[in-house]
Amino acid sequence: MRERERVALLLILRPRWSNCSRAYAKIAPMAGPSDIAAADRADGRIQRSERSREAIVNAILELVEEGDQRPTAERVAERAGVGIRTVFRHFSDMEGLYAAMNERLRSQILPLLRMGPGEEGSLEERVADFIEARCTFFERLLPFWRSSNLFRWRSAFLQADHVATSRDLRNHLLLFFPELRDVSTDLLEAVDWVSSLEGWDRLRTEQRLGRARAAVVQRVALEALLRDELG
Repeated sequence: MRERERVALLLILRPRWSNCSRAYAKIAPMAGPSDIAAADRADGRIQRSERSREAIVNAILELVEEGDQRPTAERVAERAGVGIRTVFRHFSDMEGLYAAMNERLRSQILPLLRMGPGEEGSLEERVADFIEARCTFFERLLPFWRSSNLFRWRSAFLQADHVATSRDLRNHLLLFFPELRDVSTDLLEAVDWVSSLEGWDRLRTEQRLGRARAAVVQRVALEALLRDELG
């Protein structure tokens, strides 16, 4: 091939080579073994952190349910099997830990308040079903409610949670007895008090009644209030 023809051919092919080089440069390099190992380590740290947080929330739930109304960060850390610095790495203060505890607890027990009477029944049957649902809910909630009462005065979160629980209980009452929407405000408030968590706590602690006896007392009081209006 003559020199002049060879130069001409190079001039024709050069743009194609240049375009191929630029396109190749844009291709991201494949991840190597070191990149994969780094990603695995990051995933492992995330999973360990999630397990630590879960253990901490479980620990405070267990302590309060066992009767420790003022669990300290040290006792929570010991039960969870983590260092106290790990507790405060996940929760900036004890109020944050209480918030996580209450969130978990509400997810477990609130469904109990969404179950209305199975079918249309007499007043006595509805009262019996209502009291049984309340007893189950109260017995699960009571140790946590007592613990929260000790800190509620200084915690905006616990104050708001108390208001939300009272609202949920009122809605549960009206789910079983929708007729109460049309009665006097005084009667509605009286029925709400008789079937309240505060009333249940008094029966179980100060009056020292067992679960079955406390349920009977609430049922008798509720029937007496409702009989004239709804019977």
